[in-house]
Amino acid sequence: QLRVVESGGGVVQPGGSLRLSCVASGFNVDPYAIAWSRQYPGKEREGVSCISATNDRTKHYTDAVKGRFTISRDNAENTVYLQMNNLKPEDTGLYSCAPQLSCSGYVPMIDWGQGTQVTVVS
Repeated sequence: QLRVVESGGGVVQPGGSLRLSCVASGFNVDPYAIAWSRQYPGKEREGVSCISATNDRTKHYTDAVKGRFTISRDNAENTVYLQMNNLKPEDTGLYSCAPQLSCSGYVPMIDWGQGTQVTVVS
């Protein structure tokens, strides 16, 4: 069964940092793009970042997080990370990951994971 498990969320103050992890099981992350998205109650899901398959290594970020978030992958650990720095209250949301065929848009191959909650509050 293909699945992903997210972790690393928490409650932080504005300006703080968190590192989210996306661990894959049932498949190897190496040949796939991996995307992160976030959702706030009552709002549509928003694509946050995507890293292409290992042989491309292209990274995409939504404008709201450019310069603050960094996506990376560790194929040996079958894990993709999202380092989030200088967090803002508007970054609050449930962050989920999923494999994709490419970073052209946010179109996951499987359902988004159950997610990890990030709350940024003073």
